[in-house]
Amino acid sequence: MRSQATVCGQLLRQIDLKNHLFGQGLISTRTISGSLSGSKGQKKNARLEALRAQEVAPLSDFLTDSFGRFHDYLRISLTERCNLRCTYCMPEDGVPLTERSHLLTTDEVIRLAGLFSAAGVTKVRLTGGEPLVRADLADIIAGLKTVAGIRSVAITTNGVVLARRLAALQAAGLDALNISLDTLVPAKFELISRRRGFHRVWQGIQTALAAGYDPVKLNCVVMRGVNDEELEDFATLAETYRLDVRFIEYMPFDGNRWNDRKMVPYGEMVERLRRRWPDLERIADRPNDTSKVGRGEIAEAYRAPGWVGQVGFITSMSEHFCGTCNRLRLTADGNLKVCLFGNSEVSLRDALRQGSSDEELMTIVGAAVGRKKKQHAGMLDLAAMKNRPMILIGG
Repeated sequence: MRSQATVCGQLLRQIDLKNHLFGQGLISTRTISGSLSGSKGQKKNARLEALRAQEVAPLSDFLTDSFGRFHDYLRISLTERCNLRCTYCMPEDGVPLTERSHLLTTDEVIRLAGLFSAAGVTKVRLTGGEPLVRADLADIIAGLKTVAGIRSVAITTNGVVLARRLAALQAAGLDALNISLDTLVPAKFELISRRRGFHRVWQGIQTALAAGYDPVKLNCVVMRGVNDEELEDFATLAETYRLDVRFIEYMPFDGNRWNDRKMVPYGEMVERLRRRWPDLERIADRPNDTSKVGRGEIAEAYRAPGWVGQVGFITSMSEHFCGTCNRLRLTADGNLKVCLFGNSEVSLRDALRQGSSDEELMTIVGAAVGRKKKQHAGMLDLAAMKNRPMILIGG
């Protein structure tokens, strides 16, 4: 049986959560008073105020795991659909799509983002599938920008339709964007993505630069024998454009036929770039950034003298950055994933639609975060593990 102090402590955390949400306009005074009404609720006020003087766990504990990592970055997948079929992301025979009624609605996305923000999330990134296939993307961005505490709303896109949609997204408040491009050769683009569209993606990149996004992040998955010979060509873009070119190690997901021989480790990539640009300089970056160089725990990037942009590396396979991970992922069908490579998930959609209260939802989140492992498995073990295809996680 739980002790009286434990029960009171949990009640206080629930009330604190409601007060935070009320302050952000996410719930009404009726919701707050409801938790204290009935069953002699008014008589408990004096006791609760006395207990408040004691040390009570902050809301941030919901997003702090057992290793002390605080998670202030939420990635939300808005759709499982995409207008490309990239080989490393989608299985050759496609994926079974979730019924639309089982995907998170715009209101549900905003409500969940508000709950995470109340507990400390400050950055939200919208992914897919391809997020730009959602007609209401601008509405979602505008809604997220009204949530107190969220300082940055970003998207990751393949850029195919970005040129014609960016103006509306920027007007809605889009703060930053990543564009995926794995080759600078149009014919090879069609080979990798199983679709045409290179010139439209390049137009999207130019549109983003012209709109003032600085930098525009360019994501490139490097695969040996496929596009690794373009490493220097991509780095050359950073000489001229305000681009943060991020080379991503090829990662294993269901259906992408990963093998370690196709994975180019970042140490090899750095060595190759140094042969071309021996005066590359390391640039210190924020500890939670995934893009890095060097072998320290602080994330870094490279820039040569005279460059306008920079290059970096996402080293999930050869040198993981789990120790500073601050990311949580919400899939399009409403499942919370605390690790990109973890196969355990919990449905916030089901809890939401079953009428769970705000504090009950955050209790579910806190339990999931608390179970997060210290680090993911090695790359060969990951290749043998069951996980979603990347397109169903949120790339």
